[in-house]
Amino acid sequence: MADKLTTREILELKARAHHLNPVVMVGQHGLTESVIKETDAALTAHGLIKVRVLGDDRAERIAICEALCRAVDAQLVQHIGKLLVLWREKTEN
Repeated sequence: MADKLTTREILELKARAHHLNPVVMVGQHGLTESVIKETDAALTAHGLIKVRVLGDDRAERIAICEALCRAVDAQLVQHIGKLLVLWREKTEN
């Protein structure tokens, strides 16, 4: 993973993510292998995505966020309520 994002980079990514809709949803079964695969595929395709984490337990959502970021080698740009904005630098193939 790249170095930690700077404040300027975070602000730019937040602005780019503003109009995006969530492309991955973490449902009642939590962080499953299929959720990780879908998140990885979405990050590979787009680089910047929104993820919706269902559930009312804030601590659980934070734990899911941290585990998901580790699993897909992504950085958290923003966490507001049940929405996460994740970023991973796109590799050119």
